[in-house]
Amino acid sequence: MLDNFKKETKKVGTEVKQKIGTYVLAGFGLVAGLAWNEAIKGLIERYFPLASGGGLLAKFIYAVIITIVIVVVSIYILKSEKSNK
Repeated sequence: MLDNFKKETKKVGTEVKQKIGTYVLAGFGLVAGLAWNEAIKGLIERYFPLASGGGLLAKFIYAVIITIVIVVVSIYILKSEKSNK
């Protein structure tokens, strides 16, 4: 009984460490994504100024492209996880 409790406690501790690691990496990914977002916004503002109306269109195109990329990557990751199980 005590051995089973120790095993379960160790298993839970390992799972918690894995989850924390995942969340920390996700946080770093978010920071990197925000940095790239600012860089791309600056690039759009430089080459497509808002005064001409092109900047707004460029931002929408950027948003659509990013959304498509994220959906494709998410589908790939989910399929990869299913095939590993």
